[in-house]
Amino acid sequence: MWNETDLAGASRFVRNTTQRVAIAVLSSAMAVSAAGQDAPASTANVPDPLQPPATVAAPQRGPAFAQVTPAPGNTAVEQLLGFKDSDVKFRLRDLMEILRDRRHEGWVLAAYPDPKTALPLVGAGFSLNLPERDHPQTDLLNPHPFLEPSSAELWQAAGLDPNRLQSILAQYKKRMATWSKRGFRKKIMTLTPEITDDEAMLLLRVAAIQAIYNARGYCRDFDRLSASQQMALSQMVYQMGVNLRHFNQFLDLINNRVAAGEAGAVSLVRSDFSANVDYWKTVQQSLVQSQWARLYRARAVAVIAMLDPKYVEGPGVAEQRVGAMLRPAVMQRRAGRASANQSGTHSGASGKGRSVGSARTGRLGRQKKRGV
Repeated sequence: MWNETDLAGASRFVRNTTQRVAIAVLSSAMAVSAAGQDAPASTANVPDPLQPPATVAAPQRGPAFAQVTPAPGNTAVEQLLGFKDSDVKFRLRDLMEILRDRRHEGWVLAAYPDPKTALPLVGAGFSLNLPERDHPQTDLLNPHPFLEPSSAELWQAAGLDPNRLQSILAQYKKRMATWSKRGFRKKIMTLTPEITDDEAMLLLRVAAIQAIYNARGYCRDFDRLSASQQMALSQMVYQMGVNLRHFNQFLDLINNRVAAGEAGAVSLVRSDFSANVDYWKTVQQSLVQSQWARLYRARAVAVIAMLDPKYVEGPGVAEQRVGAMLRPAVMQRRAGRASANQSGTHSGASGKGRSVGSARTGRLGRQKKRGV
């Protein structure tokens, strides 16, 4: 657990960083796409702003945290709206600030096309036209179900007018027919806002809660994870959605289902689950070896580092360790010019890209040393 000094430093760091990237958010969002709300058929160097439930700040009141009454009989939405701060070991607001950062989802207040699927997105990569999907729980030892409401249901769960959603989608369809995906994306920075900041925060909040809820479905021992480990898994679900199920080795490891004698496997002592350094290094290596990590290096480094049991002692150091495990970007020469095969964006298995910015390493550690 963090002490009050650690938490104060982390909180200031997040606020200052958010202000510095505000100008760059729109341009970076040109490569973003809807996190964790994947298309049905398609495929954080951030200091750990975490704190235990006992010291979680009271939810901010106002438009971004308005109380919403779900439609009668909508069980999925009722479960999402039943979220409590004490359900996780980190603060929901901090996860939201990370996700809207340019290194993750970005922030656009008008509908824009996903770079791969051309599906409409808004805010921090919120998908606007996905249907309700069936996502069965295949782990017989995990009783926690998955929830995959439609975009329209999540929009209403955020307290927004359904007619506005239809109007935004109609306008999006006209623009796509006129501009094409490429032309549309070139105009992202000039689009007139179709929702407000507060409304985008409402959408981000309900989508982040859905990611947290489904993260429990992927990990039997979610409640035994540390705060940073819970946040890392929630971010992966937000980005990849149902496609996280294809990360078989990673899921086998976090659920302690590795077959005896499997190469590179580390036996897990259940009483030491979240603090077992060797075990979590093996979990990290399973992600480092993935195509996701190689293609979207910057975000992968930030997220994978959060799985380190020693992350809170030095986020920058944890990220450096992960960076050292990842292969560097492959250099390609085209027309006499060298270019790094390392995209500044990533779309994950779901085809929803995120903007990835420069690394922020070591600053929290320096603050802690100064007693900030």
